[in-house]
Amino acid sequence: MAEKALLSPEVVRKLLSYDPETGVLIWKSRDRGMFAIRRLWLAWNTKYAGRPALDCRDNTGYLHGRVLCQKVYAHRAAWVCHTGEWPEASIDHIDGDKRNNRIANLRSVSHAVNCTNVKRRSDNKSGVLGVFWHVRDSKWQAKIKVNGKDIDLGRFEKLEDAAEARRVATVQYGYHPNHGR
Repeated sequence: MAEKALLSPEVVRKLLSYDPETGVLIWKSRDRGMFAIRRLWLAWNTKYAGRPALDCRDNTGYLHGRVLCQKVYAHRAAWVCHTGEWPEASIDHIDGDKRNNRIANLRSVSHAVNCTNVKRRSDNKSGVLGVFWHVRDSKWQAKIKVNGKDIDLGRFEKLEDAAEARRVATVQYGYHPNHGR
């Protein structure tokens, strides 16, 4: 099945206004020519124009909505409204807050770079990203993923030593300072 073409940046900018200081997207009034029936045009503008757009949260916490029947994520629409073009890859929320779509908090990065700025999972038992208890050896093991490959950083008697090995590796491999917050 063919992938649906993205809306053009011009269309997105025509339909939405974006405040880069607050990160809020607002529906603009729509032209009469976009509607077959005058009553629908008036109803749409009365109900939506001037109100927040793309403010529904999905099950992963990202804000999204529909623009001309296409699902659009708010952070991607914010990028388009601000830069005039769709991002080439992923949009990273620098502070990790998926609802903070201020332009100062967004950056266009590859998926691999985006993965260097993730929160610690809620089921993490060690309290340190990339450090876990190795049952067979009864030691703390540290790992890091670089370019899609796991790198073993060693097994340690103390959690603190494993955590330090992981911290050093995150710096060595250029992970974002917020990684593992």
